[in-house]
Amino acid sequence: MQMLSVVRVVVLLGAVLAAVPAAYAQISAQRLALCAACHGADGNSQLKGIPSLAAQPKLFLENQLVLIREGVRDIPAMKASLDGVSDAEITELAKYYADKPLAPVPTDKDAEVFARGGKLAEGMRCGICHLPTYLGREQIPRLAGQREDYLLHSMQQFKNNQAVGRDSNMAASVYGVSDQDLQDISYYLARITP
Repeated sequence: MQMLSVVRVVVLLGAVLAAVPAAYAQISAQRLALCAACHGADGNSQLKGIPSLAAQPKLFLENQLVLIREGVRDIPAMKASLDGVSDAEITELAKYYADKPLAPVPTDKDAEVFARGGKLAEGMRCGICHLPTYLGREQIPRLAGQREDYLLHSMQQFKNNQAVGRDSNMAASVYGVSDQDLQDISYYLARITP
């Protein structure tokens, strides 16, 4: 089993090295392989509960990486991988993932759930902060095309006051919203084509 993990890291490292343009040369290949193991070589996560970083606003990514590195936002697996990472490297990582294209959104669409989620997102005024396109801006994340499971988990964390180190405005935004409504919103946002 351990050999399989080593092989996986070597394969990911090779894929990442082949994909890294010279503009990002100061990001270590080891660091990119570490990120790719969970978030995907192109920043599009295939793992449940792990967000896609591709096409997120650069400032949002920078802020989150610093908050995690400093222990304000507690994600133990990420904290260990960010120990000792310089601000300059965090900026380069943020640029790297912000420049990556988002993978195509899921094509399966239950029209009724999609419409209900869209109506809820509009009624809750999600587009005021995240933009009407839900692409995010500056320190506000892109929601369009994000993993559905991650969106739901994040909103539930905000609702249950478990989103320590994250924007407290979101806790107020989802206060009193039913889990079913959060599921519908997540479904909708994950299927919006940016």
